Amino acid sequence: MKGSCLCGVVTYEVDRLDMPIGHCHCRTCQKAHAAAFATTAGVERPHFRWTSGEDGLSCYASSPGKRRWFCSACGTHLMAERTGQPHVILRVATLDEDPGERPVQHIWRSHDLPWLTFDDSQPSYDEWPPGR
Repeated sequence: MKGSCLCGVVTYEVDRLDMPIGHCHCRTCQKAHAAAFATTAGVERPHFRWTSGEDGLSCYASSPGKRRWFCSACGTHLMAERTGQPHVILRVATLDEDPGERPVQHIWRSHDLPWLTFDDSQPSYDEWPPGR
């Protein structure tokens, strides 16, 4: 599977997702992604490789032993890694194709933002609302 950043400068490939997809609601993910949660999956290091733009990557040590890698041009967070772990933590939304798997869990729900709701009664649109 191929993936990339928003501007397309940095690209990567993964052979497969080695761990289940999940939504992380921790405060660090909220801040790093400017979102209510980040969708991630573990990929064993031999199954992940940068294919272009590696020189355009920057990283940020968000906590001891954890580095978050992102495109220096557009800011897209692509993956994170912890020292000594056999896998990287892929940001699933940066995949350019459907991985064929679906999320199986939400973690760090204790950090949920008060305005975050999962209310199916709210209007939902495939694109812009009518009249927009």
